[in-house]
Amino acid sequence: NFISSCAFLIISFFSSPFQPAPETTEVDVDGGIERDIFDINEALGLDLFEGDIKLHGERNSIIGDNYRWPHVIPYVLEDSLEMNAKGLILKAFEQYRLKTCIDFKPWEGEKNYISVFKGSGCWSSVGNVQMGLQQLSIGTNCDRIGTIQHEFLHALGFWHEQSRSDRDDYVTIVWDRIQSGKEHNFNKYDDKTSDFLNVPYDYNSVMHYSKTAFRNGTESTIITNIPDFMDVIGQRMDFSDYDLQKLNRLYNCSSSLSFMDTCSFELENICGMIQSSDDNSDWQRLSQVPAGPNTDHTNMGECKDSGYFMHFNTSAGEEGSTALLESRIFYPKRGFQCLQFYLYNSGHESDRLHVFIREYTSDHPNGTLRFIEEIQGSPETYWQLHHVSLNVMSKFRVVFQGVRGRGLSNGGLSIDDINLSETQCPHHVWHIRNFTHLLDTSSAGAAGRIDSPPFYSSKGYAFQVSLYVNGTTDNPFNLGIYLSLISGANDDHLQWPCAWQQGTMILLDQHPDIRQQMSNQRSITTDPLKLSDSSSNFFWDRPDKVGSPAYFPNGTEFRRGPGLGTATFLTHERLRSRNFIKEDGVYLLLTMEDISHLLSTEPSVSPTVVTGTTASTVKPDSNPTPTIKPGTNTEPTATEEPESPSFCPDNPCENDGVCVMVDRAPVCRCPAGDNWWYMGDRCERKGSAQENIVIAVSSTVAVFVVMLIVTITTAVCLKKKYKKGKENRENLALEE
Repeated sequence: NFISSCAFLIISFFSSPFQPAPETTEVDVDGGIERDIFDINEALGLDLFEGDIKLHGERNSIIGDNYRWPHVIPYVLEDSLEMNAKGLILKAFEQYRLKTCIDFKPWEGEKNYISVFKGSGCWSSVGNVQMGLQQLSIGTNCDRIGTIQHEFLHALGFWHEQSRSDRDDYVTIVWDRIQSGKEHNFNKYDDKTSDFLNVPYDYNSVMHYSKTAFRNGTESTIITNIPDFMDVIGQRMDFSDYDLQKLNRLYNCSSSLSFMDTCSFELENICGMIQSSDDNSDWQRLSQVPAGPNTDHTNMGECKDSGYFMHFNTSAGEEGSTALLESRIFYPKRGFQCLQFYLYNSGHESDRLHVFIREYTSDHPNGTLRFIEEIQGSPETYWQLHHVSLNVMSKFRVVFQGVRGRGLSNGGLSIDDINLSETQCPHHVWHIRNFTHLLDTSSAGAAGRIDSPPFYSSKGYAFQVSLYVNGTTDNPFNLGIYLSLISGANDDHLQWPCAWQQGTMILLDQHPDIRQQMSNQRSITTDPLKLSDSSSNFFWDRPDKVGSPAYFPNGTEFRRGPGLGTATFLTHERLRSRNFIKEDGVYLLLTMEDISHLLSTEPSVSPTVVTGTTASTVKPDSNPTPTIKPGTNTEPTATEEPESPSFCPDNPCENDGVCVMVDRAPVCRCPAGDNWWYMGDRCERKGSAQENIVIAVSSTVAVFVVMLIVTITTAVCLKKKYKKGKENRENLALEE
């Protein structure tokens, strides 16, 4: 195995060496039921249009620029939101940045903005309704990233996929299986109401109803005309390719914000990478190596005349021989990046891969190398996933340096499927191999559960993830996943109960392009006040206190606390529908991070809404009040920064501007809209179109008058000067 040196742990794991664990208390956040958005809202008795759309008056066309948001959308996270939902909303924003040109920013007084709150159920309006505060509800059980993406796509202007005008060519609606009174939810829109932007019908869309939507019994209400897609429609994992095509076309996106590069070496130009002349060897573009790999990682040998990777041969040359492969130049925007790639080591354990950054600055225009990480380990017979965190502010290249070791090698080092993005890397990676065998042989329930190695959060909490390969006894043919705190080396120095640590478990879709990955994820947040169902103990208290005995493969005993997760993480049908299983292995990306800074995210004053030339103050319908959670420290530390700006005690801003403190000085934030300027304390009004025409005509007339006066004055002066010169010449002639 390869273990990186910058706290990103990659462990290949087999279930067989692990001893059967004793029964552990596990709580299912979904209650053992896979509930879609519409199931959640129906159980709450909500009667929303199409199940999750809030209409404003009659249904209108959303075609046209008036219903689009700007590319940077202001938002407010109201304090009524659950903490887990707040963290997931920010993760959903990161997916929008990675795959589109849409960005989100905290509200600072703009005219129109989205206010996300914990309402009853999951719902949104469609498009920018131009009403100032626009609510979007992420209620109980709505805290899934696919659900959040779905509701924000509504807000960005999208209806459900199966309501397209051409839907009958692709799905059949079985009307007699629909609940009485719910038939209108399956209406179609004509081309004047909804534009599918010349993108094909999408069974994989995150905006598609599931096959069971609004059913009156146990049979499906939607039948796909291609049977293979029956278990695909209704996915809430991530954007589909066509979802992204439509969104990027609607908002004229030519590139995404945080994506930088992807390379699978299928083209001979090797993605613009260059070989260095300062080394004594080269990387080669190959499709196989006798000692391995036999195929690339991208296609796994399934496509004829394709499937390439870059290989550094360590079976020849002397010890210390090197080969440098440098990427094209990148221009960072955010100051942090994640480099992801697959490595195959068929050489010797002393062979090494170095990752450098070549940075270009005004002081060093030719670039300087900065060492980032060394990867070294025993040869393996499979591709291994690696993540390397970068923190680059100036333009740069990524440099891969292969170094030949001292031992006998029959192969070398190979790299493939490189992705670079301005995102955060996962903290840990759990690689589970022989996964098809596990699916075929594991039983449902505790006997088929496998447990991860121990991992540590950035705050020092030890945790473990349990995966039910064939589901629980109540939910077979699903992947079930649970997160538990376990006893660790730092427990004596940590705060207990564990407060506001969000654990995220991502089953990686191993598509070679990160923008097209549809990974499945769930997040769990440790609420320090949550009690165990069976006792008065705090659920997230110290594992030594509330946990049960468990054992590592070497026989070492530890304590495992109760687990929180879901028995319906992913169905086996969806597991096989994407590239989750590749080279007979799956990857779980794991991160546990502190989100206590999200306890208070709501601005301390009510947002101002501008209508025409007047302004009014609008309170959210939920009327949330900020609360302080007991047992938590709410005083900011010296290194903390507020999520939203502090507001001035006195407001010096005119015309309904909002005053905020920036670097301890008052600054006016003016309502943003067609009728307002962005300037000064006055927030000066631009005026109507008629007023603007009058001003423009008046200005033109004034300029014309001034120019006329200047012209006449110049002509008079020149005439006088000419007359005086003529008189002087005549006098001179008389004197002569």
